[in-house]
Amino acid sequence: MEQNAFIEKYNKANVVILLAGKRAVVPGDEDKLVALGKILAEKMDRVHFRSGNAKGADELFAQGVSSVDPSRMHVVIPDSDHRKKARKGLKAYSIDAISLLNEDRIIYETRKNKKTAHLVDGYLEGVRGKTSQIIAPIFRNSVMVLGQGDLTPATVGIFYLDLADPDAGGTGFTMKLCQLENVPVIDQYTWFEWL
Repeated sequence: MEQNAFIEKYNKANVVILLAGKRAVVPGDEDKLVALGKILAEKMDRVHFRSGNAKGADELFAQGVSSVDPSRMHVVIPDSDHRKKARKGLKAYSIDAISLLNEDRIIYETRKNKKTAHLVDGYLEGVRGKTSQIIAPIFRNSVMVLGQGDLTPATVGIFYLDLADPDAGGTGFTMKLCQLENVPVIDQYTWFEWL
């Protein structure tokens, strides 16, 4: 999809653009992620952006959006202390402030991450510590896509992937969840062409 077609299709009220990606950004790509966030925020004045506040791609995308309009950059965080300096001035939604026990769909989708499924019940029962540091980001990724409460579901996802293993890690989980939910996804093969 061309940049102009993307903007025309999605620059509408109530659209949420998910900006997510891997932590290890290839040297030389950092400026591209910031540039994309800035371009989209400048040209798409009716949408909101959502990210997970992780180091790497999430943070770089958010820097670009925030340089134009930080009020439209929202972050979903695994806990209220998560990278406070990185999200300064951004609207944050914390997983530890959500009563997940009533969120059957979020629980169901989070269990699909085979590496962390065994940690779901303990987290829901209030177990915190090392295990919560592992499972809370997966819950966060589910909420970023599915929404919860005031957070409407994502409309479209723009990803910065590990091209050698695009299904890897939390980013791969998030992209697959988007696809399961019929949320269109765009990766750097497409959006690099927009810069």
